[in-house]
Parts: sequence; C-alpha cells; structure tokens
Amino acid sequence: MTDAAPTSVSAIPAMDALSARATTALLTDKYELTMLQAALADGTAHRHSIFEVFTRRLSRGRRYGVVAGTGRILEALPYFRFADNDLAYLEASGFNQETLDYLRDYKFTGDIDGYAEGETFFPDSPVFQVRSTFAEGCILETLILSILNFDSAIASAASRMTSAAVDRPCLEMGSRRAHEQAAVAAARAAVIGGFVGTSNLEAGMRYGIDTIGTAAHAFTLLHDDELSAFQSQVEALGKDTTLLVDTYDVTQGVINAVKAAGPELGAVRLDSGDLGVLAVEVRHQLDALGATNTKITVTSDLDEHAIAALAAFPVDSYGVGTSLVTGSGAPTSGMVYKLVARSDDEHPMRSVAKYSPNKGSVGGLKNAVRRYNAKGKAVEEVVATGSPEKVSAWAPTDGDARPLMVPLVVGGAVNSRWVGPNGVELAAARHAESRSELPLRARQLSGGDPAIPTTTVNLD
Repeated sequence: MTDAAPTSVSAIPAMDALSARATTALLTDKYELTMLQAALADGTAHRHSIFEVFTRRLSRGRRYGVVAGTGRILEALPYFRFADNDLAYLEASGFNQETLDYLRDYKFTGDIDGYAEGETFFPDSPVFQVRSTFAEGCILETLILSILNFDSAIASAASRMTSAAVDRPCLEMGSRRAHEQAAVAAARAAVIGGFVGTSNLEAGMRYGIDTIGTAAHAFTLLHDDELSAFQSQVEALGKDTTLLVDTYDVTQGVINAVKAAGPELGAVRLDSGDLGVLAVEVRHQLDALGATNTKITVTSDLDEHAIAALAAFPVDSYGVGTSLVTGSGAPTSGMVYKLVARSDDEHPMRSVAKYSPNKGSVGGLKNAVRRYNAKGKAVEEVVATGSPEKVSAWAPTDGDARPLMVPLVVGGAVNSRWVGPNGVELAAARHAESRSELPLRARQLSGGDPAIPTTTVNLD
C-alpha cells in the first residue's frame, strides 16, 4: 500500500452536499447504534476492527464496475458528528446515557484505504477498507454504502454509455428524473464515467463540471412562431447555440434554425422520432443549406444500447437523462460492508468471516493488484488476505502488476486530493486509464463473465 501525506480536515469543502443539516450523523440505520449500545455495554466496542466494502457479483449484464463516491464520503466524514438536537432525538428514541455520551464525542480517528475513485472493480475487489475500533467503524456503514452503491452504479452506467459512444461526447441531463441531491451526485458520477458536461448547475459549481443547456420546447411554444423563438435565442446566446428543431416539423425547424443563425449555427437538437433516420435527413439538409459545420445532438430516453445503435449515423453528441441517473437497469452496485477482522483478548487481530449460503465473505485485511500481459492489457485481479503485517508488506514479484489500494484517511485526517473538483478530475482520469487497460470484451453490452477473473491468495 502506497504512502501519501494526509491533509487536515479543514481543507475539506463545507458540507452542504448531503442535506441542509450541518451534520451527516443521522444518515444512519438504527441497528448501527443499537449494536454500538450493546457493544459499549459488554466491552467489545473498542476492539480494533477492519470493515471491508466489496460486491459478491457484478450487476446483471455488466463486465466491470466503476468505483465512485469515494470523494463524497471523504467530504462527509468530517461532518459525521452528533449535534445536541441529534442526541435529544436519540435519547427520546430510547438510547441510554452511555451511548449518548459516546456519540457526543464521536470523531473518526481510524484509517481508510481503498481503490482510487474511478478505478474499475470486479467481484470480491476490496474497494474500501475501514480500520478503526468497532464502535467508530460500525456506525459509518450506511453513510459509506449509500454513497458508494449509488455513485458506483451511475458511474458504471456512464462508463458503458461513453464506451458505446466511442469518441462522441455524452452530456448528463437527468436532474428532472432524480431526487434533487441525488441529481448532483449522479452528475458527478457521470463525469467520472466519461461524460463531459452536466445540465445541473449545483454540480457544476460544487465540482467544477462544465455545464450545458439552451432551451426546451416551452421556449418555442412561448413565441408566436418557431422562427421568432430561434431568433430570440440566437440574439441572447449567440450563433453557436443549439436550437431544438422538433417542436413542430423537423424539416421546417432546420430551415428556421439556419435562417435564424446562418451557416455558423452551432448545433441542432433532435428529441423525438427515429433519431438515426432523422439524423441522416437533417445532416443532408444542413449541408445543403451551407451549415456544414453545424453539429447534431440527440436526446430522448437514450441508454447505452440506443447509443450503440446510433454509431453508424451522423450524430455528434448524446444527451442522456433518465437511464443514466437510474443506473440503466442497475440502480445499485450490490456493495456490502462486512467485518473481516477484529482483535480480542488473545489475538491482536484475527480474521472473521460470514459463511451464509450465497452471502459469504472472506476474512482478513486485503491488498489487491491487477496483473497485465505483454501488451499491457489486464488479465487478472489478485486479492491477498492474511495477517495485517503480511498483507501490508505484500507485493507480487512475478510478472507485471499494478497496486490498486491507496490511502484515503490516515489517523482520521482526510487526504484532500480526493475531494472537490480536483478529486473529480483525478477520478475521471483514473477511470479513462483503467478502462483502457481492460480487454476488449469488457466493452461488450451483452451479459457474460467479468472482463477479468479475481483470484484470492491467502498469505498465512
């Protein structure tokens, strides 16, 4: 595991991201606090513990997943505090004084390692590891999983869409199909998955994402005729704007668009009908009118399959909404948060595991690398487990391998390089590189096995 100097939590952006409240502590399932209360009572709350986030299987039809949400967790962590009104509510809910006293002084002081945000992952990849006392780590479960599961689902869907689009840009415009805060998170995750802009202004301001948007059909309907609407938009926004040409008749709409802006018109948008056929017809019409550099962007309930189907048509960019912000059929990543090791009176640290049918876990601290062939393509994910000393020092010596784990929190201090606009930029770059390393079958949209296998090695 590589070293990186942590940065003080004072460098973390103000936490207005998850709610209007100043604290994130009650973004928590009750059973986390009931476990805490029982563990405080029997003395096990302060046992050193290791919690791990992983998924047992990829979402249906997926060949890989994309880690996203790490930066948002790190932004939320310093604000995971129990305010007086939180404690009053918990007291009224039946929690005892010992538990309330612990929560009043709660501050995470442990360590967190994980895959860099934007990294691709596979079944059993140890994408996030929390090392702390049981009490400190237990009550973070819901916060961590709710962010990682949602953001990774959106980033994974976005990656499939941008993969299908190849070199044509994809634009996120799903805010009206999501919870208002989920829309911001989805825009961030979409950019990590390869999207180049968002319609969401809050996401743009908070994370430095380029914002896009011009006019809806309502603007055309507001005016007495389509041409006057287009002329008004061009006067306000310039000739490089995008005009929506399918409010009435597409053919006439293109004529009016070029008449309003001239051949310097930036783009036209198609939002209905047979988009492929219309794109061909509109391309011929634009060229005939001298608007040879005017681009065509398409919207209208697109997903990765629709984008792939439009590959042979003269489309310049895609606007994606509903399918993206709902995970395109996989609204969660299936990640779980499990205790995999803990101390006791006889052992400084011992592995623990769950054996339930189809819901088991592998005990012990983990470290992970990705192996590559001579052509630089990934061939295997190797996850090592065992005693913390052996796992921390483990580095395979045979063949080409890249370490996957990075430090995110050290002694409670968040490494701020992973948060804010810079964190999003790093994550997007990491994803582009990670996806490019996968074998070609990773880009298939049909169901099948993960793009590379995962092998677990026990070092003890």
